[in-house]
Amino acid sequence: MQLGVALRARSWRLVTAESCTGGLLAAACTGVAGSSDWFDRGFVTYSYESKTELLEVPAVLIAQHGAVSAEVALAMAEGALRHARADIALSVTGIAGPGGAVPGKPVGTVWMGWVLPGRPAQAERLQFSGDRAAVRGQTVRHALQRLIDASAA
Repeated sequence: MQLGVALRARSWRLVTAESCTGGLLAAACTGVAGSSDWFDRGFVTYSYESKTELLEVPAVLIAQHGAVSAEVALAMAEGALRHARADIALSVTGIAGPGGAVPGKPVGTVWMGWVLPGRPAQAERLQFSGDRAAVRGQTVRHALQRLIDASAA
């Protein structure tokens, strides 16, 4: 996997924090032989409570901005990094559907957050189309590409 090559080259280890993808990102990483060299762990924090308990996402952020927001995506990535033996973190939170849409956040809305050494934390809003499986698959593919690009930069 190209991501593993990029992370090994920098001696970086990855932690993931996932909501809408339910562990698919971690599964994609660990499906590659030798991924224990560069993948530390993954958190699946689907409920609000799991985000606050496992990643220390402040409940007030979720109340103020919703779980699908830049603020929560960043807090998830930062919390995952605090609770791992990793150098970089990537989080995803979104609305995969078919339900769950709210005004301003239609089905397919995904926020991704990442933290890289020596760089400010960043978040990105994405809008995917298709059914639940398509939204989740597109999210994983985009997340992996984002990590490859960031690791190469």
